[in-house]
Amino acid sequence: MSVPDIESVKSYLLDLQDRICKALEQADGSARFEEDAWDREAGGGGRTRVIANGAVIEKGGVNFSHVFGNKLPASATAHRPELAGRDFQAMGVSLVIHPHNPYIPTSHANVRFFIAEKEGEDPVWWFGGGFDLTPYYGNEDDCRAWHQSAKDACDPFGDDIYSRFKIWCDEYFHLKHRDEPRGVGGLFFDDLNELGFDQSFALMRSIGDSYAPAYCPIIEKRKDHPYGERQRDFQLHRRGRYVEFNLVYDRGTLFGLQSGGRTESILMSLPPEVRWGYDWKPEPGSEEAELYDIYLKPRNWLEA
Repeated sequence: MSVPDIESVKSYLLDLQDRICKALEQADGSARFEEDAWDREAGGGGRTRVIANGAVIEKGGVNFSHVFGNKLPASATAHRPELAGRDFQAMGVSLVIHPHNPYIPTSHANVRFFIAEKEGEDPVWWFGGGFDLTPYYGNEDDCRAWHQSAKDACDPFGDDIYSRFKIWCDEYFHLKHRDEPRGVGGLFFDDLNELGFDQSFALMRSIGDSYAPAYCPIIEKRKDHPYGERQRDFQLHRRGRYVEFNLVYDRGTLFGLQSGGRTESILMSLPPEVRWGYDWKPEPGSEEAELYDIYLKPRNWLEA
């Protein structure tokens, strides 16, 4: 297994953040990202970039972070007790985009690298990440194109990679307390090291590089779709599910908060406006009900 090249990973992630921000600014056509560089007292820091009140994007963030220390948070050692007592480094790019128009899905992507070291022992390292799509009003063409991009990113690394990561994504982005998927999925992977460093890193890059070319065409197609108060209300209701997942289940959120990360950067994934209605249900046969009946069900989007 090849030796991890930490500096190459960091250089790639910083460049990826730059490229994704540029692509999203072009897709929005109006707003620009504002950068907030920060340092972590216990070690490390990052670049938080936030875009808000654009022509298309209501709120979004594209964050880079690189944190390190000698004590891992409980979220990291709960399932990996062998990591206790090791120095660690964690770095990644994480992003969430919340559009104004309810016909443009919210999107999320994350690619990350983790390494834990102890003198006299081999380092423990892995890659993780993926991307997923959360529509409010589903569109089959968008879903197929999104999953085709995901498959294209994975195919050079093995015939089974896309199917494995797709199923993993469906299982991970599931609100257990509501027995409901968060969206239409995409890719999710963690603890990736079995390909060796070079190939694992290449797979992570392929997935990271494919996010913007997959999402920006959806923005372009849907940004001018007319909508009214009913669609906006449904969007705010569905955003509540997004908040529930990120605060209850998301591994990155838990790791960041437990490791003393920067709270504003960690919680930039939350939408600016959201709504919860008691025991709310969509009207049967409505466009809103279609999301539940057709799209919030794991399926093979690439079937003819």
